[in-house]
Amino acid sequence: MFKILQGLTLGLLTFSASATTFNLSDENTRVVGHNLVVYSHHEDTLLDIARQFDIGYREIVNANPGVDPWLPGENVRVLVPNRFILPDMPQKGIVINLAEMRLYYYPKTQKGEQRQVITHPIGIGREGWSTPLGKARITTKIKDPTWTPPASIHAEHIEKGDPLPQVVPAGPDNPLGAYKMNLSIPGYLLHGTNRPYGVGMRVSHGCIRLFPEDIEHLFGIVTINTPVEIVYQPYKAALDETGQLFLEAHKQQQDISQLDGTNRTPIVSAIIKVQDKALTDEEWHFSEKLAREQSGVVEHINQDALDHLIDDVWFIHAGVSQDAKLKLAHASTSLNLNDYFWPMQGAAEGEVLIGPFENKQEADKVALEIKRLVNISVWTTLVSSDAL
Repeated sequence: MFKILQGLTLGLLTFSASATTFNLSDENTRVVGHNLVVYSHHEDTLLDIARQFDIGYREIVNANPGVDPWLPGENVRVLVPNRFILPDMPQKGIVINLAEMRLYYYPKTQKGEQRQVITHPIGIGREGWSTPLGKARITTKIKDPTWTPPASIHAEHIEKGDPLPQVVPAGPDNPLGAYKMNLSIPGYLLHGTNRPYGVGMRVSHGCIRLFPEDIEHLFGIVTINTPVEIVYQPYKAALDETGQLFLEAHKQQQDISQLDGTNRTPIVSAIIKVQDKALTDEEWHFSEKLAREQSGVVEHINQDALDHLIDDVWFIHAGVSQDAKLKLAHASTSLNLNDYFWPMQGAAEGEVLIGPFENKQEADKVALEIKRLVNISVWTTLVSSDAL
C-alpha cells in the first residue's frame, strides 16, 4: 500500500506541463475544461481565487454578479469559469482573443504526440490605446528587460504629476516584469507585470501583460518566429466530443465593435457555423439570454453553468498553480490523503480534487489542515457531474 500511495504522490510531483494545459483529441476539439464552485474564505478577494485558478479579473467578476470582488465574505459560493471554447481559428502558434482577454498557445507536436493547448488570462490595451488586431510573430525574447517609455507615455505621466525616468531598470518596479517577448508589430509585446491585478482588465497602453508565473512559463517554451494572431471573437459556439452544443458571450468592447449587446446575429452566426440542426424555440430563447447577459461563462445550450452541480458530494481544490500542486502533494502525504486524489474528467493536466468527503464540515476541516501545513489556500468545492 505504501508503494501505491508513494506512486500517487510522485505522479503529482512530476507533472511537467503547466496546470493550464489541456489535451486535445484532434484538431477539431474546441471545448476544454470545466466550471466549478468554491466556497470563499473570509480573507479572500475574487482576484485571490482567480489567480490560483489562472483566471483573469474580469472573467471571475463577470461570472459572479452580485459578489463583492474585494470582500466576498466567508463561505460565499464563487463560480470559477474554467471551461473554455477555443477561438474559431487554426490551432497554430499563439492565438489571442481580445474579447475574452485570454491567450491560447498550441505547441508544435510530432506525429503520434498528444496535441495540447496552453491558455492564460491577459491584460490588454485600454480604450484609446487598443491592442491591435492582426497577424504577427515573436521576434525577440528578453529576460530582466529594461523599459524605455515612449514620448506619449512620458507626456501622460507628466500631466498626472508622476514623471517617469528616461529608462526604468530591470527589477521589481519595472512594469514589464521579469520577461518580455517582442512582436513583429512595432511597439507591442507580451510581458509580465509588477501589478498582477491588472491581468484580465483593459489597463495597458496596448501591450499584452500576463501574470508573472504565466509569462515565465511561456517564455521557457515559446520560440522565436512563433506565429501570433490577435482576434476579436466575443461570441463563440462549439460542439464537444459528444456533439453537445456550448455557447459563450463576452461584453462588447465598444472601441472595437459597435454591436448592440442584445444583438443575436453574432451568436446565431457562430451556432450556424458549427451545426446545421435548427434550434428549438427554447434554445433560441437561451441563446438570446446568453447574448444579452454576456457573462463570458461557457454554458451548455439550455443549461446554466451550475445546472449539473452535485450538491451533496464535497471535495477540496487547491487551484491549478504549479506551486499549489507541489505543496498539495506534500500535505497529502503528511495527512495520509493520497488515496483521496480524484482525477477530474476534461481537467487541465495535473489538476486533481481531494475527496469525496461525507459533508462540507469534513471537507472544511481537511482544507484548513492543509493550509496550516503548507500555507496555501484550499477551497471546499462542488463540481458538476461531467467532471467526475
